[in-house]
Amino acid sequence: MGSDGDDFRVIAGRYRLQERIGRGGMGVVWRASDEVLGRLVAVKELAADDSLPDDDARRRRDRTFREARAVAQLRHPHIIVVHDVVEQDDRPYLVMELIDGGSLADRIARHGPVDAVEAARIGADLLGALRVAHEAGVLHRDIKPANVLLESGTGRVVLTDFGIAQVAGATTLTETGSFVGSPEYTAPERMAGTRTGPESDLWSLGALLCTVLSGESPFRRDSLGGILHAVVAAEIRPPSQAEPLLPVVRGLLERDPDRRLDAADAERMLRTFLETGRTPAAPEPPATGRTPRIVALAARAAGAGHPPTEPDAPRAPGDRPTPERPPPARQSSRGVLIAALLVAAVAGAGISAAALLLHQGEGGGPPGGTTSSPAAPTSRSGAPPTGRPTPSPADSASGASAASRPHTAPSGYRTARDPAGFSLAVPEDFDRERQGERVFYLSPGLTFRLGVKVSPPAAGGPAAVMSRAAAEGAGTNPGYHDGRVIGTTHAGHPAALWEFTWDGFSAAEGPRHTYDLCWEEDGRMYDVWVSAPVGRVREAREYFDVAVDTFSATAR
Repeated sequence: MGSDGDDFRVIAGRYRLQERIGRGGMGVVWRASDEVLGRLVAVKELAADDSLPDDDARRRRDRTFREARAVAQLRHPHIIVVHDVVEQDDRPYLVMELIDGGSLADRIARHGPVDAVEAARIGADLLGALRVAHEAGVLHRDIKPANVLLESGTGRVVLTDFGIAQVAGATTLTETGSFVGSPEYTAPERMAGTRTGPESDLWSLGALLCTVLSGESPFRRDSLGGILHAVVAAEIRPPSQAEPLLPVVRGLLERDPDRRLDAADAERMLRTFLETGRTPAAPEPPATGRTPRIVALAARAAGAGHPPTEPDAPRAPGDRPTPERPPPARQSSRGVLIAALLVAAVAGAGISAAALLLHQGEGGGPPGGTTSSPAAPTSRSGAPPTGRPTPSPADSASGASAASRPHTAPSGYRTARDPAGFSLAVPEDFDRERQGERVFYLSPGLTFRLGVKVSPPAAGGPAAVMSRAAAEGAGTNPGYHDGRVIGTTHAGHPAALWEFTWDGFSAAEGPRHTYDLCWEEDGRMYDVWVSAPVGRVREAREYFDVAVDTFSATAR
């Protein structure tokens, strides 16, 4: 079945297959004639899985019929019409309206991106379709240009291929637990396996708008790991062509689904642009009382960062992993896990994509380099990391300790009074995350990562601690190079500065630079670091210097 030689087969006694007009992961689409009503239709022949036991195959067919019938109840000019659902030779077929025209993906491939007006028209029509589907409890789950048809002559936008749709209260057309959808257009919360709701379709539409405006998804990368990293963690950069519609695009590509722009507001904003040429600002999203990067947090809780079972008690600094990687003793087992998860993801085995990403892209650990533990500690003096940090004149004159020195957050920063026993100034949009004995303050997209660790003193002091970490640098930070440890003082206390460059954990993340300052004071050892892309070291240096300059110990 499914070959050109099968043309002219008659399905269910009335639908005569004429020619194959499309093929996808869920099956083959045929042009056919309805011999009862005398009209042309499209017939989707759903692919069979011969590897399934008979009972599982029957349950899969039952789900297909149940959910296809639910989709058939949807009535909207921009949703494909499902006429019938039939079965022949134990295989389901969906009978749909035949649209004379190609897909939006075909349009982009042949003629290039569209302008802002056309993108707004397409987006508004799709948002209207999604509102109707969502109100009926149907999630599409695979919004992408290939699943949007443009009718020839009229330009009508038609959302099609609900093949992996989910109906509220029902299991999905695919096997339960499998990951379905196109990664470049899949919302981060679905990657993390934390939730799937109407908001996930809206994220996909935001990615689609970027694609039709620029020619490719903003999350396109050369590898699956790179795509996952881009969706879940990397800084989101809408294309320059999206500028006229930027409030809508940014609102739809909000990583926190509870703060994401909803369909009604997004459609209203696009239609306002079509009428006036200006896109109004998005309404203020609701306060959720939690960090917006729920996906990264959920993924790390699933195993991508320090395991939740790891004790929170401080560890001797000499035993600490480098800021960018988890303890060396765990690396081999984590490496095996990364490989296993990658194979599972590619095979659609239903693992958490975000967990895979963060194991791979973050090295399985928060601090330091790549995912969670951003950066290198900075000196309180604010001296360039490339030089020898020295106490500021005020500190030298007063001999004030970290516990007593006053500090004020500069403009654009806020004072974070951390329950771990310290305070410091961090950029206003950085969010806190606790990872075992380490505390991180992370920029949106995890581009900049500032980490702090407070622990008991270690043998040999800060210089020995940093030297041991640097000696393991090549083994824990891919492409580690230009590393150096400088013995110094900080506010009159023994200190050491470690600075190095490395390749990052994926091609998508790219090379990074880390500054890390460690010092002993009042019977404690403090470690502060900042990590950032090599092209943004000036900003990293500022964050590093401000963090160290304003750092003070507090009572816990």
